[in-house]
Amino acid sequence: MIAFAVGAHYAFLAFGIFGGFLAWRWRRLIWLQALAALWLLVIVVAKLYCPLTWVEDRGRQGLGKAPLDGGFLDNHAAGVFYPHGYEWVAQIVVAALILTSWTGFALLQRRDRLRQLDTRRDAADHHLV
Repeated sequence: MIAFAVGAHYAFLAFGIFGGFLAWRWRRLIWLQALAALWLLVIVVAKLYCPLTWVEDRGRQGLGKAPLDGGFLDNHAAGVFYPHGYEWVAQIVVAALILTSWTGFALLQRRDRLRQLDTRRDAADHHLV
């Protein structure tokens, strides 16, 4: 159960941060990614207790171990992906990655709409000839 909770945390965190880039290819993913990014923001800003952390703690208790102090980021991300004490830097980098993916998504959407308009204009011009 512990491995599941930690693995699910890593997967959710990765999708929340990088899922916007996946949406460049699979457009409908943007809505799921936006929800995941919003959840990550709420958890960090409001310092809420994540349900997956609860699952990990129950798994630890089931093995007779004490729950870890802090949440997933404190115990599994800090010191691995960024140095302890530099959470604010990691948060800025994450925000920049998410905003970059959303900007790229918006530009791709705009490009596709412009191509559709050009195609319609070409078809209309051809019809007039």
